[in-house]
Amino acid sequence: MNPEHCATAARRRDDPLVGTAAPARRWLLIEYPAGWATHALQSPLIPPRVGGRLEALARSSGGRVLLVRRHGRRRLDVPRAWVVVDHDGRQQWGTWDGGDDLERAADAFAGGPVPSGPQEPLLLVCAHGRHDTCCALRGRPVAEALTDRWPETTWECSHVGGDRFAANVVLLPDGAYYGNLSASSAVPVVEAHLAGRVTPAHLRGLSTEQPVVQAALVAAHERFGPGGARDLVGETAHAVGPDTWRVRLTGRGTLPAVVEATVTRERRPPAKLTCRAAGEAAAYAFVVTDVRAFGTG
Repeated sequence: MNPEHCATAARRRDDPLVGTAAPARRWLLIEYPAGWATHALQSPLIPPRVGGRLEALARSSGGRVLLVRRHGRRRLDVPRAWVVVDHDGRQQWGTWDGGDDLERAADAFAGGPVPSGPQEPLLLVCAHGRHDTCCALRGRPVAEALTDRWPETTWECSHVGGDRFAANVVLLPDGAYYGNLSASSAVPVVEAHLAGRVTPAHLRGLSTEQPVVQAALVAAHERFGPGGARDLVGETAHAVGPDTWRVRLTGRGTLPAVVEATVTRERRPPAKLTCRAAGEAAAYAFVVTDVRAFGTG
């Protein structure tokens, strides 16, 4: 009997999504139309010295480096793009052919993009099959659906974390992670996000916030919203007991001016969390209680 795919098992267990967005405030996306290695920056066209530098920069800066490609396209004889995206919306684009070009991309990633005017949001769909089977099986149909709707801003991307929540979509520059998507649900979720309304049922969190704040944000949108991804931000998160925090959010627009929530971190039973996992591991769930609003935004 074939083993159960991790995303199928996670849905059967009803694994909670909230609080699972990987942290990042700056992103470097490198177009790489060929197949990606299991560890993306070890893919053949990226010189090891550059891949090592990029990994080190990501760790030191709290950023993220991803390989991207257009859905269904595998041409290598056209210029390959790279882009640095900051949470404040600035983008810096370039092209690359070899290691020297990627060094310039690394320099931009290290220093931050130059000032730029308004840029279109970028839609990333994890489709990294060599990292996890579910990312390919569930991600590629979603990438196709989003490409049909937004052909110029949709990209397949390498591993973003949370394989068991595939299909996963990340919207930049907001850093909004959505999970458990399908080809039918992804388009309305993204349409709503771009129109200023997150979809709490699929929102894993925002990469700019720590997990307990991510969980409080989702709960606040469920209770008082929804609003836009930037309409609620974390202000403070204070530990008030073992694995328990009091989180304070500030809001604007139709959302409350202040939201306070109690968030508890609970350890889930061990399970096989990825298709490639050698054994079972425990994950955390973030349970939100006592959500209160004060004033209007």
